[in-house]
Amino acid sequence: MVALFAPFLLPAGANHLYFEAAAVVITLILLGKYLEARAKGQTGEAINQLLRLQSRFARVWRQEQWLDLPIDQIMIGDRILVRAGETIPLDGKILQGQSHVNEAMITGESMPVYKSTEDTVIGGTLNGNGPLEIHVTHLANQSTLATIIRMVESAQATKLPVQNHVDRITAWFVPTVLAIAGAVFIGWAIWGPSLNYAVVNAVAVLIVACPCAMGLAVPTSIMVATGRAAQLGVLFRQGDALQQLASVQLIAFDKTGTLTLAQPVVQDLFFNEDIDATRTLSHIASLQQHSEHPIATALVNAAQAKSLPLSAPSQFHTHTGLGVSAQVEQHHYYLGSAALMAQQGLQPSAAQKNQFEQLAEQGKTVIYVARDQDIIGVIAIMDAIRPEAAAAIQQLHQLGIKTAMITGDHILTAHHVANALSIDVVYAQTQPGDKAQIIKQLQANYGTVAFVGDGINDAPALAQADVGIAVGAGTDVAIESANVVLLNNDLGTTSAAVRLSQATLRNIKQNLFWAFAYNIALIPLAAGLLLWLTGHVFSPVYSALAMAFSSVFVVTNALRLKRLRVNPS
Repeated sequence: MVALFAPFLLPAGANHLYFEAAAVVITLILLGKYLEARAKGQTGEAINQLLRLQSRFARVWRQEQWLDLPIDQIMIGDRILVRAGETIPLDGKILQGQSHVNEAMITGESMPVYKSTEDTVIGGTLNGNGPLEIHVTHLANQSTLATIIRMVESAQATKLPVQNHVDRITAWFVPTVLAIAGAVFIGWAIWGPSLNYAVVNAVAVLIVACPCAMGLAVPTSIMVATGRAAQLGVLFRQGDALQQLASVQLIAFDKTGTLTLAQPVVQDLFFNEDIDATRTLSHIASLQQHSEHPIATALVNAAQAKSLPLSAPSQFHTHTGLGVSAQVEQHHYYLGSAALMAQQGLQPSAAQKNQFEQLAEQGKTVIYVARDQDIIGVIAIMDAIRPEAAAAIQQLHQLGIKTAMITGDHILTAHHVANALSIDVVYAQTQPGDKAQIIKQLQANYGTVAFVGDGINDAPALAQADVGIAVGAGTDVAIESANVVLLNNDLGTTSAAVRLSQATLRNIKQNLFWAFAYNIALIPLAAGLLLWLTGHVFSPVYSALAMAFSSVFVVTNALRLKRLRVNPS
């Protein structure tokens, strides 16, 4: 402005206007911002893919006919029709029909899942070969898909702890660069051949040191990583879990429903010779018929398989972590662990104790049955280990992560399962309230600890762990207590999440290294070192090119996470 309107104020030969240089600098900066914006747009592709899964219309039964209405006009309780090959518009329960539903876009599970009457379906999944009539259970903004989108957006907006360090450095970096630019201007104005060199070099320093790349280094990696995680069936409910998971030293697992299928089956019934086994099984199933515990389900299923009648129990009582008791007809029963029997002053015979231990050594969950103050038998229940569990544990070991199992089962049962899966640390015969304390102990012994669970009694441990990982089929309480949710119930996704988090942290460090190394290398050149070495001035045009390249490089490097292969093979 001075050179344009008051050139007489400047020394002779120093009144250059630099219009062409300014135009080129602005053009290059805008070009860099355009390329950066295009690259950043790709970081949100995962969210866009999820949004594209949402149907805009649903075929609903209204006014005694099927009508196509916008999904925001569909109410809970409405009956909708989904034809073969169509996208299921909303969450619901199947009223009529059967089909194979492709849930890959939500859970990452590649094989279609068979669905029939009373099964739940997820909005955004693809119906297969049969029409389905569905009872709507959630509105569009409350659906599983909408929840996933909110979780991903929340995680992408979260600041990782590493970002706080970057912010502190940037807070010092900007005034430092201003001071350097001022010093360069003054130095060249006093000792340089002309004021032109002072202006050009100072401006070059300011442009080349623009901290755009530093500001992009962390958030772009987070956006890409959380989107990639959603594609793998992993939801980071809290973004900082992405960083914590990368440094985890040990992962502890709940046993029932996490390492096992939570589909227990009664395999052995041993009662005293004078006991009517059929009638006793009917009484035991009656006692458990209103419980949702996996053992209770197994006992009820065993009775129903034999078409045994069930009676209404009375005086039902849950002995937390030990078992249950109730009155059925004229008898009072206790079902549970050896600790429950001891608590009631009951002692098994030598034969019963030996039978209990033999069954437990086979990996079965074993309970005593007591009736009217006498132990009358032993029941063994087997809950199969998840097919992918052994491979998942092995993958974690390959990453250098220790594993632990926490269970309320007998120590012999627990060690059988742990040996089958090569788990490092075992805690058996634990009470539900002990899990959080055990996690504290593991944190003291190993450092950063993650816990994987699915039940209500896992919630304290999930909250206590540095990273709580809930299995998607688990209870709402468990999911709300967790930092990470596995949508596809595949334990192998645990190692995938760890690999992704480690790759993300490496990516962030690469971005930060480039951003800082670039500034450290180019500021001296822009300040005049290039002129001293080669006789050429480091033009602001070069600075604009370098600044744009730095930002585009950082975003492009972050986009590599989209193609990350988390399969160890």
